[in-house]
Amino acid sequence: MKRICSIYRSSKRNEMYLYVLKSDALERVPDPLMAAFGKPIHAFDLVLSPERKLSREDIEVVLENLDKQGYHLQMPPAEDEYIEHLPEELLRRNDPM
Repeated sequence: MKRICSIYRSSKRNEMYLYVLKSDALERVPDPLMAAFGKPIHAFDLVLSPERKLSREDIEVVLENLDKQGYHLQMPPAEDEYIEHLPEELLRRNDPM
């Protein structure tokens, strides 16, 4: 089962992406999610199939979410989020230079 997917990046959160079926566009994405996501910025279109590998997402989960709910939300990596919120003093203290 191949799916043509449009991928949007969030204007509010770095490294947050929304996968939707190109034919549906953003129609099936719930309003509260769109409000939290911010203005969607089209990144690219992609053909997804079970054989395709994605760098940060499980293709089976992405395809299942697209079929069942009409979208898949890719959250930023947890490590980046943790480091982003560390006080600068701690970051400098751990800097080897």
